[in-house]
Amino acid sequence: MSEENNFINTDSAIVQVIEKAIRLPGVKVNRDAFLMSTFEKKDGNLKETILKVGPIEAGISRKELRGLARSLVVDRTLKSSAMSFAAGMPGGLAMAATIPADTIQYFGITLRLAQEISYLYGEEDLWSEGNLSEEKVMNTLIIYCGVMFGASGASATLRVLANQLSKQALKKIPQMALTKTFYYPIIKSIVRFFGGKMTREIFGKVISKAVPVLGGFVSGGITFATLRPMGFILIDTLDEAKFSYTEEKLAVDIIEIERIVKEEAIKTESSEKLDIVDEIKKYKELLDNGIVTEEEFNEIKKRLIEKM
Repeated sequence: MSEENNFINTDSAIVQVIEKAIRLPGVKVNRDAFLMSTFEKKDGNLKETILKVGPIEAGISRKELRGLARSLVVDRTLKSSAMSFAAGMPGGLAMAATIPADTIQYFGITLRLAQEISYLYGEEDLWSEGNLSEEKVMNTLIIYCGVMFGASGASATLRVLANQLSKQALKKIPQMALTKTFYYPIIKSIVRFFGGKMTREIFGKVISKAVPVLGGFVSGGITFATLRPMGFILIDTLDEAKFSYTEEKLAVDIIEIERIVKEEAIKTESSEKLDIVDEIKKYKELLDNGIVTEEEFNEIKKRLIEKM
């Protein structure tokens, strides 16, 4: 990943989970094959148009798309509750000690469903020009997870990124002219939402945030109970972005995103200051132990304080 995206590191729970889950058999979705299967009863010319420009641009109605998407969620929920994504998993994908295998499986189910819903609503193929190491792919998957789990700002971000009105409006907003500047703080916010390490305890808390009446850990029952409402949230978000998004709604979403951007800036600044204080303490210990001179310590301290 690029230096600009280095805040997402291997210690971030959601990053570890996505990296492992997307490699499970059957999780990565082939856009063209999925769309051809979904619209197999349409005539040949329409299917070709759907592949080329997406279902919405091809003229598939809002009502039909919503019906297909909701049926898909119900179908995947029923099948996934009893499915074992671990079957046939390559030996090289050993789970990190802090990430239980059934957590990985649950996110595998979630990520597959998220890709399918997004392709129904005309989002571009995630895998056409790259793989998981591509920054854009990872960021998109993180946003999808954020929407489905209810992370602050995720739905607003997806609506803005998925809507043509928004894309035009963003060019007129100086502080959001650069897409990376726009969504990086949201990605950071979602990463924080999932915590530093994906343990059973933390994952239980995340599930509880998504569906408050549930706690505990992943099982077939939790998959059945949580996946359907999470899928419906993603459908509602994309449906609104594609069919009923207005300038007024855009303005509300921009305010929400700006709030999170400011919060993340404050958190980042505070974190950087704490890091610098810790750095000064370390050099003070080196001074006390005679490893650096007082002159060297004062020079280092001055430089760090100026940076802060």
